[in-house]
Amino acid sequence: MFILTTTKADEEGAFSVSDRTGHRVLYIFEQEDDALRYSMMLDDEGYPETDVLEVEEALLMQVCDSRNYKYSVITPNDIMVPPRERSLMN
Repeated sequence: MFILTTTKADEEGAFSVSDRTGHRVLYIFEQEDDALRYSMMLDDEGYPETDVLEVEEALLMQVCDSRNYKYSVITPNDIMVPPRERSLMN
């Protein structure tokens, strides 16, 4: 599994989006190529530079569940478009 992160000093953390209710949702990509492609799309839209980080699935789910983070697993069949507003999970 892969997530996007940014290391810009004032915006360090994992990339997330806001859902319709205002909760942050962490995107978890099954495929590295999809994460890389989404990262490039974000860059094209003027978002801070992101890196793709591989994370073990069980550990990632455990952290999300223990901190009550919402997440969405992005499969190769999903079509993703960068959101209008950006946010980070710390």
